[in-house]
Formats: sequence, C-alpha cells, structure tokens
Amino acid sequence: MIKDTINSTARRIPAWLVYTVGILPAAWFLYEGLTGGSGADPIKALEHELGEFALKLLIVGLCITPLRKHLGVNLLKFRRAIGVMTFVYVVLHLLVWLVLDVQIVSQIWADIVKRPYITVGMVGFALMIPLALTSNNLSVRKLGVRWRKLHKLTYGIAFLGALHFVMVAKGIQLEPLLYMAVVLGLLALRIPKGTLQIAGRFTAKSVDN
Repeated sequence: MIKDTINSTARRIPAWLVYTVGILPAAWFLYEGLTGGSGADPIKALEHELGEFALKLLIVGLCITPLRKHLGVNLLKFRRAIGVMTFVYVVLHLLVWLVLDVQIVSQIWADIVKRPYITVGMVGFALMIPLALTSNNLSVRKLGVRWRKLHKLTYGIAFLGALHFVMVAKGIQLEPLLYMAVVLGLLALRIPKGTLQIAGRFTAKSVDN
C-alpha cells in the first residue's frame, strides 16, 4: 500500500534533514533579492516570501495529525523539526521587517500599535516563543501533559498567521483567502465529533423554533 511505502521511507529519513533542507528556500529568497530577481522592491519581496513560507510550514505541521488519523501516514517524527523551522522563518520575516524595512525604532512600536495586521502578526509571534523554547526532549519530560496543552497554541498561531496574511493583502485576493480556508479546514478536523453533533442538534432546534 502507498501509506506503508511512505511510512517505511519516513522511518529511514533522519529528522535533522528537515533543518538542512528547510533553510534552503531562505537562501534562495536572499539570492534572488541580491541578484535582482525579486522585482523593484526586493526587501518587501523577501519579507513576503519568508512570511508566506512560514505559513506554509505551519500548514504542513497541521497536516501531520490528520494524515496519521485519517490516512494512516505517520510523519510525527518530523513535526518538531517543522515547528522549529516555522519559528526560524517567522524570526527571519520579522528581522527583515525590523532591520531592512522599518529601520526606525520609534516607528516600529507605532506600526505595531496602529496597524492591526502587524498587531495580529506580533501576537502570533509572541505565542510562538514558548513553543520554540520548549521544543526539546528535556521540556517534554519536565512538562509532561502540560507540554501537549501548551503546544496546542499552534492552532491559534496558525489562525493568526493566516489572518495576518489576509489583512496584509490589499483588497480581496484569492491566495490569502485560500490559505485561511485551508487553515480553518485543518482546525475543523480537530473538533471532536461529539461537539459537532451537539452543535448540529442545537442548530436544528434553533431552525425549528
């Protein structure tokens, strides 16, 4: 079966390879910016590409549990590495904005406060920090069940990341909305069936009334 082939291949691939391969797109984005391949505004292009790739990694991370639950494809060994690389890309995205784009310290705080899409992005980044700090075996052992609860912040982070992308876009654009739809779909898969049944009965009663 296909899932058995995928699982067998995944077992042979070391998790550290995710870090090695994962940083290559960042190097490519930087190369394009330096060589004029990113258009008239290479800084904005680099900022956008790093942020979008971080969102893609978030989505990949969210796919791992549904793949295992619904299709029997087990990629759990790569989830932590994908999460760490997501944080790396968010940090790079933020650094490009801070160092190359805004540059003026006073303006940074003004943008965070006055521009809602930046506020949303910064909240998402703040939520990622404790996850990055506890993405190690020692933290897993020390925190136990609390570690799993803490890392459910990923769901909120994914939503905020998609919302940030939608808000950044000028006008209604299809691509950010598609990202949001995918994130909402993956989050919906995590809602317990019992909750959906209760919500369905409640909705049905409301309609009848």
